[in-house]
Amino acid sequence: MPLINTENSDCSGVKFEIRSAIPADRETNQQLIAISARELSRGYYSEEQVSAALKSVYGVDSMLIEDGTYFVAEADDIIIGCGGWSKRKTLFGGDQFSNRDAGSLDPHFEAAKIRAFFIHPNFARQGIGRAILDRCEAEAARKGFISLELMSTLPGVEFYRACGYVATNPIFYDAGSVPLKFVPMKKVLPA
Repeated sequence: MPLINTENSDCSGVKFEIRSAIPADRETNQQLIAISARELSRGYYSEEQVSAALKSVYGVDSMLIEDGTYFVAEADDIIIGCGGWSKRKTLFGGDQFSNRDAGSLDPHFEAAKIRAFFIHPNFARQGIGRAILDRCEAEAARKGFISLELMSTLPGVEFYRACGYVATNPIFYDAGSVPLKFVPMKKVLPA
């Protein structure tokens, strides 16, 4: 699946579809994550922090694709956004992230995890992230989850807050001697 060219993109009134990600999307999603992180993190993280995050934290979690809980947004067969939810204990981090726990969550007592949301900068703030998040929340609710949690990057905090998530105390993650500030956030789903 191709990634959109970053030049000459007309984003007004973009029409997109959301579908489940497949293993063949992995490389395109990884490219999208790098572009999104580098462009949309400006003013929040330094270039050094973004590079460290891409090496140690940001990335595709293949288990989400295998579980069928990771989605892509496509416009004209081009992937412009991705994100998912998880029924597993790992809160954040792609395949390269070493602190992963693939154990299953109990939907009655534990929160589903919202994971790895990245939108192409040319398509930011056009409802794509919200549409993917709505799908994730609906599917988690159908699986019996009553709450959700996530680890937001700084650029994502306002988006998640606008979607009903409540921030808790920020944390600092050591990405190879480079500190990254993240904000844990939670949401209780309507009954």
